[in-house]
Amino acid sequence: MPCYGKLSSSLFLGLLLLLVSSGTRAAEISVRNPNLSAGDDGYTLAADFNINLNARLDEAIAKGITLYFVVDFELSRARWYWLDEQVISRSQTYQLSYHALTRQYRLSSGALHQSFSTLDDAQRILSRLRNWQVLDKGSVKADQTYLAAVRMRLDLSQMPKTFQVNALANRDWNLSSDWARWNFTPVETAPSTVTGTPTLLVPSTDAK
Repeated sequence: MPCYGKLSSSLFLGLLLLLVSSGTRAAEISVRNPNLSAGDDGYTLAADFNINLNARLDEAIAKGITLYFVVDFELSRARWYWLDEQVISRSQTYQLSYHALTRQYRLSSGALHQSFSTLDDAQRILSRLRNWQVLDKGSVKADQTYLAAVRMRLDLSQMPKTFQVNALANRDWNLSSDWARWNFTPVETAPSTVTGTPTLLVPSTDAK
């Protein structure tokens, strides 16, 4: 009987842990289809992100806490005689928030912003990066191969100081994609394309 009781307790505990873990949704970001396109003024970046928030982050947004998502871009060039040369490093911040008075979710970047009725709609636009000019004309040399890299991360350093202490100590808030890296070779002449502000905020057309 004592052995049977211990076995039953172990099975019950294991089942309980399984139920708890299955009900926990992990937060994660991944990058898909990164691409650099040539334009009159340089090169623009496009990428798609799979963004999955967990229950803690959903709750934080619902309580009015602004989340700061940062897209980082880097371009480097290999050198056989020394460390790789970093050609450029750029970052762009997007703020995701909820306004209780209007019951609207807001996605902002600099002076641009757009409102949505659901969090899913806001995330759908946040996941589509388009027309971010990351390289100026003449900053790269034709026929040389570079290594491009992009990622998205949740930046806790931009949140209120009193909130950062708890967030930094909780892994539910550690949200960042891996770097997506690909080889990039500039073209001799750049065809005419639309360039400008990265348009995470417009569903199907460029921001004006």
